[in-house]
Amino acid sequence: MHISRNVNPLHISVCLLAAICLLSACSLETAPQQDAAKSTAEASGELNRDQTQKTLTSWEPINTNLFTIVNNMAETPFGKQLEKDTGIKVKYMHPADGQAKEQFNLLIASNHLPDVIEYDWNSAYPGGPEKAMADQVIIPLNDWIDKKAPNLKKLLQSNKELDKMVKTDSGKYYIFPMVRPDNGLVFRGPMVRKDWLDELGLTVPTTIDEWYTVLKAFKEHKGASAPLTAMYSNELMIQDAFIGAYRTANRYYIDDQGKVKYGPIDPQFKEALTLLRTWYAEGLIDKDFALNNDSKALDNRMLSDSSGATVYLVSGGMGRWMETGRKKNPQFQLVGAPYPTLKKGERAFIGQRDFQYAPVGSKAISSAATNPELAVQWLDYAFSEQGSQLFNFGIKGESYEVMNGVPQYTDKMSRSGKYNFQQMISQYTKPNGPFLGDGRKSFNTFPEQEETIRIWEQTDAAKHVMPLFLTPTIEESKEMAKLNTAITSFKEEMFLKFITGVEPLDRFDDYTRRIQEMGVDKVTRIYQDAWDRYNKR
Repeated sequence: MHISRNVNPLHISVCLLAAICLLSACSLETAPQQDAAKSTAEASGELNRDQTQKTLTSWEPINTNLFTIVNNMAETPFGKQLEKDTGIKVKYMHPADGQAKEQFNLLIASNHLPDVIEYDWNSAYPGGPEKAMADQVIIPLNDWIDKKAPNLKKLLQSNKELDKMVKTDSGKYYIFPMVRPDNGLVFRGPMVRKDWLDELGLTVPTTIDEWYTVLKAFKEHKGASAPLTAMYSNELMIQDAFIGAYRTANRYYIDDQGKVKYGPIDPQFKEALTLLRTWYAEGLIDKDFALNNDSKALDNRMLSDSSGATVYLVSGGMGRWMETGRKKNPQFQLVGAPYPTLKKGERAFIGQRDFQYAPVGSKAISSAATNPELAVQWLDYAFSEQGSQLFNFGIKGESYEVMNGVPQYTDKMSRSGKYNFQQMISQYTKPNGPFLGDGRKSFNTFPEQEETIRIWEQTDAAKHVMPLFLTPTIEESKEMAKLNTAITSFKEEMFLKFITGVEPLDRFDDYTRRIQEMGVDKVTRIYQDAWDRYNKR
């Protein structure tokens, strides 16, 4: 989808900047070294105070744990400390919980962009980052990073694989990335009420058949009205769990031969739909799952004993529910369950596994930024040593202390009396965003959470999850934008109809034929070409 925008002098200057960047070396590896005469402060990433005391605007999601505490990140201890450290006042704009995509589209259509936008520019923006730059929505960052972002530049020069991830095939850098540590790549998966299992004499399910037994028992013996629930808007249940047992996925994925496939038209996808249709008909899946578009609905299901299983986050879900649930019922216990398979002892074909670069939490600078240099320096602060400490651990002496050289959260974080640990963390740090994640950081407060991550790691997801940071060319992006929106819309419509029984599964062949007629093979080929190019970077 091409977004038409009125040309103004700012856009012209941005285009000239992009052209200069392209004429120079687009790779940081070949960029000229910083002038030796630069001050120590600038080389270490400290902001030039002559340019501070100015204001930036930033559109970004707010952590779900903050919604009941503050309305704006500027009001948090983290926001105040960031302003103090950088000297820059930031006016934050937060989309409503569960409405980020809709409100982002409205933002783009409004033609009134903030300076900085935190969004998934790879898979959520139609056409990806090359298209976003061609549409003059965001600007290329090569020259800016080279000259004004010494901390990010140093990181990319020292981590060649990460450097590959955060630029396009043409060599353009377009975001300040969210970078996960190696021990933070797996954080979401199936979980189940262990106290219910113990009461019913059942074990943690590992196969599809065992899951059926457990969900049926939850319905019949625990009175669960929605034994299995999930947030459909994020495809958490249907993307990684249950469907993966049939060696496919509800999305594009990479098969065992390294070829890109579109899972929803695989023959075995029909088997997965048959399973979900059966479970839905028997009342084992939340009948309102398609309406669960925010975390509040999920909270209500899991904490009211309406549901005994879901697929969600280990910290923002399991940890939060354990803290709240045990206040009402000391026996309340959630544990992780393996990604299910068809046969006992099989290794799961796919599951949730992220890459070092997480597009969803990364920030781009918009073409409307009145002071791109200030925005770059503000964003680069998060990659400095001091900034990294703030983003990962908060304020020294308040949220953390350094014990034997290792940052440790203080008792204040876990014993506030007013807020739980997750809520305190969300006030003092930025759980997700453009900064280098620290492997020493952990939001987990229960041993069940640590064990859960080890369980969820036991999949072949690393082989089959297709990276979200592939960058089709502008021409490819135009083709994808034209085809993929209609394909996805039709797939979603039919997926819901198949599961709820509105459409009989006898029509699956007609459905796959229709998707093929809509051009899915062209889209798959584009992804394959982009994947091949990425591997050659």
